[in-house]
Amino acid sequence: MRYFPQGEQDLERLMSAVGVASPSDLFASIPRNLRLTGELKIPPALSEIELRRTMGGMAAANASAGTHACFLGAGAYNHYIPAAVWQILLRSEWYTSYTPYQPEISQGTLQATFEFQSLIAALTEMEISNASLYDGASALAEGVLMAQRVTRRRRVALSAAIHPHYRQVVRSYVRNMGVDVIEIPVAADGRTDMARLGEALASPDGNDMMCVALQNPNFFGCLEDLERAGSLIKPSGALFTVVVNEPLSLGLLHGPGHYGADIALGEAHALGTPLHFGGPFLGFLAAKESLVRQMPGRLVGEAADAEGRRGYVLTLSTREQHIRREKATSNICTNQGLIAMAATIYMGLMGRAGMREAALQSRAKALHARKRLAGIKGCRPRHAAAIFNEFVMDLPVDPDALNAELIKHGIIGPLALGRYDAALSRAALFCVTELNTREEIETLATTLEGMSR
Repeated sequence: MRYFPQGEQDLERLMSAVGVASPSDLFASIPRNLRLTGELKIPPALSEIELRRTMGGMAAANASAGTHACFLGAGAYNHYIPAAVWQILLRSEWYTSYTPYQPEISQGTLQATFEFQSLIAALTEMEISNASLYDGASALAEGVLMAQRVTRRRRVALSAAIHPHYRQVVRSYVRNMGVDVIEIPVAADGRTDMARLGEALASPDGNDMMCVALQNPNFFGCLEDLERAGSLIKPSGALFTVVVNEPLSLGLLHGPGHYGADIALGEAHALGTPLHFGGPFLGFLAAKESLVRQMPGRLVGEAADAEGRRGYVLTLSTREQHIRREKATSNICTNQGLIAMAATIYMGLMGRAGMREAALQSRAKALHARKRLAGIKGCRPRHAAAIFNEFVMDLPVDPDALNAELIKHGIIGPLALGRYDAALSRAALFCVTELNTREEIETLATTLEGMSR
């Protein structure tokens, strides 16, 4: 659809209708010292022809996982998507990105959301799931706010092995809410330091802990000891919260519910959605049924009409658009309908066996890549803990220089970790999925070998 801006005559009629002389009069109530007085620092306007040419050049300059081998993960994973997923999604019955505000007339959309909830609950081994959230980072922030509503406490503990962006989003959410965020450090093996977690919970402030959140697999690719974490957290009265931003790992690992988690949340983008240069993503949040009334957003349920025919309804809709603002559990859009539908189709097509096979292949190839890279002089795994499909390596060369060289060989390289911690300036996070071939892993290794001589 083309964009046609208002013309001068249209603008004059609009201003006359609202009783002002110019658009600037609309901002008269804003103090002058708060108004922008200079020009915005943006490039000059382009014609449509120029814009298409410029955007085309930018797109051509991007390296994508469709044309390059990819060893970059850290929350965005390059998994195979069966062709049927998006072909089914293109049907007009599904092709909407939003749940209608009068939903009972759209039974197809509601049924799809109900199936999404059911599959996420089964995948995470939790009792209930909501209808999705924006992304994994905002899902964690919403989970923290949910824990505050449940416990009425003012302190939250985040493992330092949770994705840095997720932790940053939580801090942004609670900055002006009187909530104290502490971080539990990472032990030498790459997992959350359980001794330090125990100390935090046993301290005088531990009684005010509303939730403790760990990520599994964590940001460094390591598998956390969730059973031990649960045994430490549960007696404190804090909600045991588990973040999952590589959902395919649950094709092989137990879900958070198996370990007694109160809330399981994270990112489901890897289930059926391409990388798309950074989005859109798909947050999910599942929980114990006893917490259902404090969940953010929508919950679709199954019902029956007066004649006993099955139907679907919004069983719970605790958003400000539907109820009084002060009673709302979330004030953001809380349903990624189209991407959730893609995840539903993906999980339905792959099934338990298909997801397990993709997970097994991802892990086997990651173990092979780690072993191959560890054989290079000056290159060694940084952590000893078990992994799923990501791992950190200390490199004999600068990670950014390695990535620059890998691009020349058609490879999107690992994530350089120095941007998050100066002590990790020579460390990089590698991700390997079922799409990576032995030949690609060998090219990655030989390129690194050539640079380290």
